[in-house]
Amino acid sequence: MGPQLTVLLTRPEGRNEKLARRLAPFGRFKVEIEPLVAIEPLSDDPVPVEGYDWIVITSATGAHELRRRMRGHPRRVAAIGRATAEAFGRADLVPRVSTQEGLLAEMPRPFGRVLFAGAEHARRLLIDELEAEFVPLYRTRLLRPTRPLHVDLVVLASASAAKAYAALGLRAPAVSIGPETTRAAREAGIRVLEEASAPSVDALSAAVLRAAR
Repeated sequence: MGPQLTVLLTRPEGRNEKLARRLAPFGRFKVEIEPLVAIEPLSDDPVPVEGYDWIVITSATGAHELRRRMRGHPRRVAAIGRATAEAFGRADLVPRVSTQEGLLAEMPRPFGRVLFAGAEHARRLLIDELEAEFVPLYRTRLLRPTRPLHVDLVVLASASAAKAYAALGLRAPAVSIGPETTRAAREAGIRVLEEASAPSVDALSAAVLRAAR
């Protein structure tokens, strides 16, 4: 790779700017922003959260949507990733490993009554293992750019973004936000150079720097 790399940021509109600002001072990157996914809320109906032993949220988008729609006060909240917990405003459990498997491993037994609030087509591991009630809050729509993209490195922050990027047929390798995104990217034939140590802007920035060495 050359001395300056073109890095493509692919998160939904309005969610790429923090990482772009974090990369700017290094002077090594030309940052391109092209959202490859869009978030569509599914409803404005209230989501009652009282009466559950745990509320489980797995993304910052899900946290924002649940805060917008919830009625009542949750007893305990489990969140995958510190960014998800911060988006919700609190969490009683944030697993050390930011995956559904990581959360399942740390959930206290017995689970009690659980509400899983997330994406329409979320992985069902936690829903099934916790025997959770499931409320879909949003759907993710894949986008296709209307302009040609010429990039050296792409940052993928979701399995959906990995699928959208793979559909473009580009050959630039990727930095992934975490294990589930890495798995989806590799299954789609994308070469993953680095995986962030946590689902955060700081960790993504560090992974981009490692990939650029």
